[in-house]
Amino acid sequence: MRYLLFAALIFTACACHNPKKEKIEKLLEFVKVEGGTFTMGDNLLGKENGDQNHYTEHEVELSDFYMQKTEVTQELWEAVMGSNPSRDNASKGFSVTHVSWYECQQFIEELNTITGKKYRLPTEAEWEFAARGGKLSKGYRYAGSDEINEVAWHAGNSDSKVHSVAEKKPNELGLYDMSGNVWEWCADWYGEYTLKAKKDPVGPDNRDCKVIRGGGWYCKVEYCHVAYRDFWFPGFKSSSGGFRLCSPVE
Repeated sequence: MRYLLFAALIFTACACHNPKKEKIEKLLEFVKVEGGTFTMGDNLLGKENGDQNHYTEHEVELSDFYMQKTEVTQELWEAVMGSNPSRDNASKGFSVTHVSWYECQQFIEELNTITGKKYRLPTEAEWEFAARGGKLSKGYRYAGSDEINEVAWHAGNSDSKVHSVAEKKPNELGLYDMSGNVWEWCADWYGEYTLKAKKDPVGPDNRDCKVIRGGGWYCKVEYCHVAYRDFWFPGFKSSSGGFRLCSPVE
């Protein structure tokens, strides 16, 4: 009887100890973003780009959510997937790159299986709200400053390569690299904005391309604006394309 009890305790201890899960969870840091109402888009930016309908200012209301403090690193991707797709892999602290939107979904599915959590890509509205600093926003042009070099790696200062996360200053919420370094995939399909106010919007129905945000290490500074939008086909991979995670507040 004592042997059976001892064996059961050993089995329970072994089952609870999961080195892979523990390593992954140490690499995951999130900031709680208190929801609220904000003006999404930028009419002036739309005018500058000759694309007004894709920047139409409109009111959005968001619920609370968690946003990852940094872009997903190569170390985290490798810990979850067992491989590293990035071609520039001189440092495990670099943002992971060369990942399609579909591959991000595979990563998230595997991560959720390991951790038992509900991680996902942020919606475009969540991304912009967080980049602006949420309720703590000071109205900066870039994520955390009006001085681009304080917060972003871009064509003028990146030495034509991706960088380790969190080397620049964070924004008002403590989020790093939301301007520059790598473009970040969002959950939404890309489409025109409307004037209609929305609660927790998820973008248009099925289209051809997925939203990317934030600009990248090869980009002109205007692409790093908190409201700037672009898109890629969901199967596309780039040396300046990565992502960060989001999760619900339960």
